[in-house]
Amino acid sequence: MSQIALQPDILTTQARRRFRFPKGARDPLAVTGATIIVVWLLLALLSPMISPAGPLAQDFERLQPPSAEHWFGTDQLGRDVFSRVLAGARVSILLPLLLVVSSMVVGTVLGAIAGYFGKVADETIMRIADLVFAFPTIILAMVISASLGPSLTNAVIAMLIVSWPAYSRVTRSLVVVASRSEYVVAGRLLGNGPFVSLAKDILPNVIAPVVVLATLDVGTAILLLAGLSFLGLGAVPPTPDWGAMVSDGVQQFSSWWISVFPGLAILTVVLAFNFLGDALRDSLDPRTADAVKGRAL
Repeated sequence: MSQIALQPDILTTQARRRFRFPKGARDPLAVTGATIIVVWLLLALLSPMISPAGPLAQDFERLQPPSAEHWFGTDQLGRDVFSRVLAGARVSILLPLLLVVSSMVVGTVLGAIAGYFGKVADETIMRIADLVFAFPTIILAMVISASLGPSLTNAVIAMLIVSWPAYSRVTRSLVVVASRSEYVVAGRLLGNGPFVSLAKDILPNVIAPVVVLATLDVGTAILLLAGLSFLGLGAVPPTPDWGAMVSDGVQQFSSWWISVFPGLAILTVVLAFNFLGDALRDSLDPRTADAVKGRAL
């Protein structure tokens, strides 16, 4: 009877151990980064309902400092800066997320083709990537955006053109190594075609480093889009955008709040994605995970 009575306790203990959160998810920096990202995403999605004023409404006295009525003050046109920061999150966060996902898909597909098929496909794709890497990212994005004309759409296109080669190179190197593995060769011998082998055997085993790179790249994309808008090559007034708002604040240097609060928004979001990306890298990379575990012991 005593042995039977102890079995539920053993099963309960095993279940508790089984459902523990992964170590990466319990990292303080990962939790902090994820919390900040979730808060900003909620603010971006709910901004039309929670904004105290319209982001384009010019209904207030100009250049009012932060107060109980206007938490972030007002700008040179009498617009509420807090409302514009909330509305700007929809542009400054959601667009870079869309850009990074698009760059990851394009770069991963091209890199997988180059690494798996090699020869002409590899040479063509990698030489195009080298051509993009030959220029500084921000300079090339500025040239492309200026050629297409100032707009958010053209800025995103320019950023996509300069962003995909990084994913392509990483994916190619991983696919070259994975394609020589025994399980891939065995799948080919069992009759899997090249595209089936690439999609089922190789990509699921190389996607983790690409996801880590994408997470770390979101912060870079936010900074790049803000930089283009700051230079007048991104968002066109009166569209609320954090980079454009910082540029407006530079022209009104004595009214510090116009640029400080959008700048702090950029800082917090970029740091949050970097925290999350570092935690993902530590948890998904076996060598880094073993080192972290050894330090913890």
